Amino acid sequence: MTVWFTSDLHLGHARLLELSEARGAAFASIDEHDARLVANWNETVAPEDTVWVLGDVDMHGKDASLARISTLAGTKILVAGNHDACWAGMRDGWRKRDRYLAAGFAAVMDFGVAKLPPVRQGGSATRVLLSHFPYAGDSHDEDRYSQFRLRDEGVTLLHGHAHDAFREGRTPKGTWGINVGVDWWDYRPVSAERLAEHLEDLRHERVAPVAGDSDR
Repeated sequence: MTVWFTSDLHLGHARLLELSEARGAAFASIDEHDARLVANWNETVAPEDTVWVLGDVDMHGKDASLARISTLAGTKILVAGNHDACWAGMRDGWRKRDRYLAAGFAAVMDFGVAKLPPVRQGGSATRVLLSHFPYAGDSHDEDRYSQFRLRDEGVTLLHGHAHDAFREGRTPKGTWGINVGVDWWDYRPVSAERLAEHLEDLRHERVAPVAGDSDR
């Protein structure tokens, strides 16, 4: 069994193709966009795998986009984002969680904790926090939703929300955050093993951060 992470699918969000130059160039229509993301997911994830979706699966829980969740392989866990109708920051968002469970998510939560596997034999697993929001940084010019962001206590954070603004960032405390959004991982989920290796490379400066640190 493999554990995967992803974020910001934005299924059914036609305007995203206007807002995102990269997605607008990659997809001619939102139907093509959604079909490709579903196909990529099912090429990548096996039925026995688990996928953490770190928010913004679609735009506000529309029936047509939520109907696609049951077609996605694996056990799916949603950490809600600001565009999910079940997000805690949405008025009566808690009332919508049953809709997401019925659509095919095994659980819906606000934050999570997981472990990335050891990079080498005999090594230790890495504890990571899971949130839709990074410690700092945004897809917009200013950081939004500060009251919903986790406090940096030195624990690596996996997140979404930033879209193609940056792939990773390091806080003033030196804590790494990695954006698992589809924009950075070939429009498909990324495995815990790959993220563990990527984090190791960042820590040892074997790979250059994309878009720089997010300590702003």
